Amino acid sequence: MPEPDPVTEEEFRRLCDFLYRRTGMVFTEAKRYYVQRRVTERMAATGATTFASYFARLRSDVRGEVEQFINAFTVNETYFYREDHQLRCLTSDLLPERVRSKRRGDPVRIWSVPCSTGEEPYSIAIWLLENWPEVDAWDIEIVGSDIDTRALQAAEAGEFGKRALMRLPPEIVARYFEAVGEDRWRIIEDLRGSVRFTAANLVDPEETRPHGRFDVIFCRNVLIYFDETSRRIAAENLFENLLPGGFICLGHTESMSRISPLFEVSRYADAIVYRRPKEEGAHG
Repeated sequence: MPEPDPVTEEEFRRLCDFLYRRTGMVFTEAKRYYVQRRVTERMAATGATTFASYFARLRSDVRGEVEQFINAFTVNETYFYREDHQLRCLTSDLLPERVRSKRRGDPVRIWSVPCSTGEEPYSIAIWLLENWPEVDAWDIEIVGSDIDTRALQAAEAGEFGKRALMRLPPEIVARYFEAVGEDRWRIIEDLRGSVRFTAANLVDPEETRPHGRFDVIFCRNVLIYFDETSRRIAAENLFENLLPGGFICLGHTESMSRISPLFEVSRYADAIVYRRPKEEGAHG
């Protein structure tokens, strides 16, 4: 099949607008080649010979093309124990503070969103088992969510290559993984069953609200892809998904203080995190 013609300026604008309305992600002219390459791949996969025919297919969502289109634009760069200072903060400060007002056996809910291919929520599960002596005293629920359905399928499979495991000590790999091929390892079954994976779009409250409220949310390195409006919408949705007094951890280049006045800043030895005030109205 011949290479499709490059998208025109108008077509590029329509694509970016479509992506923005569906995901909150912003793509500018500087990303034209990135967008063109992925659209070309989807056109080839669907047999579309012109941009107009592909865009018509996209708008009518033939055979779930919107899902495949969005999947093509998500970034799934991650590995185990990434930004582990936040994991240290989780067990030294955040969880002890959260369970202070709970009774033994009560739920402790942690949400990883976006979770990509599962490294982050599995890291949380492993870290708790290794570093929180009270782990068995609570009903811990870890949920991993992402807009990319292919990433979610990979997360559920729990199979990873050498690069994903590069930060893990050998004894941790031996304890929680089994070799399944050359330079491939799979999370042991018990651990795979300890994390639940779901689809969620951070800028759509109809997709975030059903997840309920959490004690701690990890939402790292995604808000940088949004514009100011989408960031504010995502922040409001995340606020609603936090229990009063619950914490949210962002990526090291992100600051909730520049996005929303809803949260309080909480500074700990290992990390700066953000908190939903314990008392409603405390933020205003």
